[in-house]
Amino acid sequence: MKEKRRPVIVDCDPGIDDAVALLLAAAAPELELVAVTAVAGNVGLDKTSRNARRVLTLAGVEVPVYAGAAGPMFGEQVTADEVHGVDGLLGIPTPEPTFPLSEGAAWDVIWEKAAAYGGALEIVATGPLTNLGIALTKYPALPEHIKRIVLMGGATDFGNTTPAAEYNIYADPEAAELVFRSGIPIAMCGLDVTHRAYFTQEEIDRLAAIGTPQAVFAARTMGFGVEWHQRFLVPGAPMHDPCAMMYALEPELFTGVRCWVGVECQGRYSRGKTVTDAYSDAKFPGGPNVELVTGVDRARFVEHLTARLAALGAP
Repeated sequence: MKEKRRPVIVDCDPGIDDAVALLLAAAAPELELVAVTAVAGNVGLDKTSRNARRVLTLAGVEVPVYAGAAGPMFGEQVTADEVHGVDGLLGIPTPEPTFPLSEGAAWDVIWEKAAAYGGALEIVATGPLTNLGIALTKYPALPEHIKRIVLMGGATDFGNTTPAAEYNIYADPEAAELVFRSGIPIAMCGLDVTHRAYFTQEEIDRLAAIGTPQAVFAARTMGFGVEWHQRFLVPGAPMHDPCAMMYALEPELFTGVRCWVGVECQGRYSRGKTVTDAYSDAKFPGGPNVELVTGVDRARFVEHLTARLAALGAP
C-alpha cells in the first residue's frame, strides 16, 4: 500500500536558500505541499510572495501561495538584500509565475489547514517567524493542531547578522519567542548545523552538470554562497534553509540534543540571540522545548540533496 503523504506548509521569505528549500519540497514524494506562506524578510513581502511563485513555477508545480506579514510584529524591518540581491534571487533568470497569489492572510491559512488536517500538519519555517507569531496570537488553540515545526534559525553561541544573532530570529525576536513558548514540538536547525551542511565548489559543479533548469538554478544560488561565506571560514556554501527541509525529510542524516531554547528580546547587544541551554544544569519552567540539531552526515546530506533535485527535473 502506498504510504500516505505528510501535509506540510512552507513558511518562507525567498531568498536564494529558501528557493532551494522550496525546490526540495516540490520534489519530495513523501510530502503533500498544501500551501506556501510568504513573509517579509530577505526582501520585501511583494518580492518574497512573487519569488515563491516563481520558484514553484520553475519546479513545475502549482501550490497556493499566500502573503503574510509585511514586517515584524515589533521593531523595525531588517532585510538581507545585500546577500540575496534586490529581487531576492540575485537576478538569476527565473520564470514568471504562471499562477496568481491566493487570497487570504498567511496566519489564517495556517490555522485553517492545521484544523483541517487534524493535528497532522507540519510546518517548515525558513524565514522570520512573524506569520507563525501572529497565528499563535490570533488562534490560541493552534498548538494543539500542529504536529511539528522545523525551522531554520538561531545558533548556540554566535550570529551572522550581529555577533549574537542569526538573521531569521533577529528579524523578529518577539515572534520567535512566541513560537518557542508555544508548546509545539520544534526542531531548530541553526548555524551550528547549517555551517556543517555545506556544498563545496566541486559538489556544486556536479549539481550543475545534471543540466536540468532546477539543478542549474540551485547550483547558481549555491555558488554565490561559496563566495559570501568565506568570511565565516566555512569550506563551502552552507545550506541554511535546505538544511531545515532535509531535516524534515530525512532526520536520520542529523544528530541533535533536547534542550531549552529562549529568545533574547531586550538586550542592547544580544537582541535576537537564541539562548540555548544544551550544556548547563540550569532548570527552566517546562524543561526542554526544542530538538537542537547540531550535527549532520555531510557526505550523505550532499548525496541525497543532489539526488532529490535531480529527480525534480527528470523526464
